Amino acid sequence: MTIRAILYDLDGTLRIGRPLGRQFFADRVTELGIAITDETRRRAARWEHSYWAESAELRADRALFGESEAFWANYSSRQLLALGVESEQAKALGPQINRYMSEHFHPEDVLMQGVQETLTCLRETGLTLGVISNREEPFGEYLNELGIGEYFDFSLAAGDVNSWKPNKEIFLHGLKMGNLQATETIYVGDNYYADVVGARNAGLNPVLIDPENLFDAPGCPVIQSHHELIPLLEQRELWPGNEK
Repeated sequence: MTIRAILYDLDGTLRIGRPLGRQFFADRVTELGIAITDETRRRAARWEHSYWAESAELRADRALFGESEAFWANYSSRQLLALGVESEQAKALGPQINRYMSEHFHPEDVLMQGVQETLTCLRETGLTLGVISNREEPFGEYLNELGIGEYFDFSLAAGDVNSWKPNKEIFLHGLKMGNLQATETIYVGDNYYADVVGARNAGLNPVLIDPENLFDAPGCPVIQSHHELIPLLEQRELWPGNEK
């Protein structure tokens, strides 16, 4: 099998907010005197990934609250539950912590370590490069603001095609845009539930970028930084049909 294209997720994969929202949130919880273990933080992070992968919880919350402030207060309560806070306390604290986040959480958008160097190397190989994101709106200009727009042949927002990861249709739209075959395409993302499951369902080769070691045995190659992608591609035995 010959790899012809590398497609990427955007948020959490190419760019990230500093500080991370879930870390800022959990730190505030500990400031309020609620003990949280490292494993509980990891479990809550996995829940967060699952929630935003078009989960039944997310769909129900959108139907009930829309994009109102109540949605985010409820989301804060859900985060507290994921962190092991008792139900009644989570319900009471959710709106309070949501207000705190609104007032004090102002992250800076930064590129993940190694993104620029890796994209430069990949561009030189002649591979097709693209970005498929669950964002509502087109984000081509945002890629330019990050300084990486020039590397990509195309970008696709879920809102453009009314299909959200892990639905395979968004991946199939991306393949069509790049004139690509799924088996010749790698998809790199940080969310197991949206990116790995979705890419696999569409027939692509998923790679999970997992710098926090959140996911055990995801059933695909795992990297912790973008610097590891090029060596991974050189280990052709990792890909189906390429056993040496």
